[in-house]
Amino acid sequence: MSNSAEKPEVVQLPAESSTAAPATNRRAAAQRVREARDRLTSSSGTRPAFDSELLRQYAQTRLSASYVVMLLMVTTGVLFGFWMPPVAAAAWTCGLLCIHIAIIRSCGQFIAAQPSPAATRQWRTRFIVLDLLYGLGWTALLIHPSGFDAVSNTLIMFLMLLVVAVSSMLAASLPIAALAATAPVTAAIAVNFALSGTFDNYVLALLALAAEGYFALLAHRLHSATLATLEARAEKDALIGELEQAKAISDEARHRAEAANVAKSRFLAQMSHELRTPLNAILGFSEVMKSEIFGAHAVAVYREYSSDIHNSGVHLLNLINEILDLSRIEAGRYELNEEAVSLVHVVADCHHLLKLRASNRGITIHEVFEQGMPRIWGDERAVRQIVLNLLSNSIKFTPQGGEIWLKVGWTASGGQYLSVKDTGSGIAEDEIPIVLASFGQGSNSIKSAEQGAGLGLPIAKSLIDMHGGTFTLKSKIRIGTEVVVTFPPERVMSALGPMSEDAPPLQPDNTNTTEADVGRVSRNKPILSAGTGL
Repeated sequence: MSNSAEKPEVVQLPAESSTAAPATNRRAAAQRVREARDRLTSSSGTRPAFDSELLRQYAQTRLSASYVVMLLMVTTGVLFGFWMPPVAAAAWTCGLLCIHIAIIRSCGQFIAAQPSPAATRQWRTRFIVLDLLYGLGWTALLIHPSGFDAVSNTLIMFLMLLVVAVSSMLAASLPIAALAATAPVTAAIAVNFALSGTFDNYVLALLALAAEGYFALLAHRLHSATLATLEARAEKDALIGELEQAKAISDEARHRAEAANVAKSRFLAQMSHELRTPLNAILGFSEVMKSEIFGAHAVAVYREYSSDIHNSGVHLLNLINEILDLSRIEAGRYELNEEAVSLVHVVADCHHLLKLRASNRGITIHEVFEQGMPRIWGDERAVRQIVLNLLSNSIKFTPQGGEIWLKVGWTASGGQYLSVKDTGSGIAEDEIPIVLASFGQGSNSIKSAEQGAGLGLPIAKSLIDMHGGTFTLKSKIRIGTEVVVTFPPERVMSALGPMSEDAPPLQPDNTNTTEADVGRVSRNKPILSAGTGL
């Protein structure tokens, strides 16, 4: 067996990466400009939309925890009612509940209102003032309980830490409001402990300040995490918007491409008829004139002119057929008429057709075919066109006295391959994507006296792709070119094995037949069934 062909590498056009960098730079510059503009128009240094979202989260958190805060106030008022006059404890509880109800009502109004930059700044100021009043209310109870002088320092610290922790968590979306609600309580208790003059109270004062710093840092971290979440969501929404816009643009471009494709198909269908009608007359009459059917020409040069006209007409007809084939392939309207095809037979037949042309140029074609290869399932016309295009290109670009090798054999995966290798001028590596594109031609083909339309290789590659195969082009300057096409193992037709079960009888077996009937059947046995065992 001959050596298996190497697995082809499909050559693709280089990606247009030059436009990606400017687009990225423009997007980044626009982002920086938008962020700078938002910082100038925002009161918190973020986007105005983020300010509104942060206030909305603050309001929603306050509303969701309103009953817990009310329970804390009532419990504290009842607890302090045992050590201070009940009327003063009740008055403090009612006053703080009023402040809390005002905060809850303001949060509900803010959620129901339409967001705007001016209204957001006003609501922000209102929330900060209400939280400040809320903190001062707690300060009045923990620092100056009327008529009460024996409050335990442990109880004071516990309530302070509880109030600071709850306020910091509820106002994490608005750090300034959290600071306004907790700073008065912490500062007043720390001053109260420091004025007592004992070492233990100094330690408690430092502990109060440390707790305030810790919860302030925690609130800042929560605010940063919330802001990062909002930014990620905004970027996601912007990306979704860009994707939708790109999809709309692509859909519009696709509709335009489909309309252009329909117009192209109609144009090609109309022009193919309009071109072939006079072309048939040109080919027919030039053939008659070239063959001198009605008599010899008075001037010998007319015969050469007739031959040139006929050859030009044949070339034009082939060009029209190639353009139509390529347009049908690109439009997805090329249908394969699949049948059992012998690849060796098709290659040998194409070699026979182009043998005279190669002999006139002094080119030797060598055949290296694997013996006993089964047929493949494919379109014989398409396979023949692939072989003719590849072999014609090799003959066209191989100089006189050159050599061409035609190889047909097995691939490593069990498929079949065709290789066309020549000793022509070769193709530069950077020109391979060009020659594989429609109407693409390399520099050597442009310099060649026998130019083509640049459709042979693209059509061959498209046809082999429709068969599920691969197309590989390898070439070196002044050494030659090799094109390898492979057909997948699924298209190789293997011989069917014998059936394991016996075939059913041609006639039913009548077991009740008597000996007389058997003799009568034997005598009346038809001549055509003799030797069949019936």
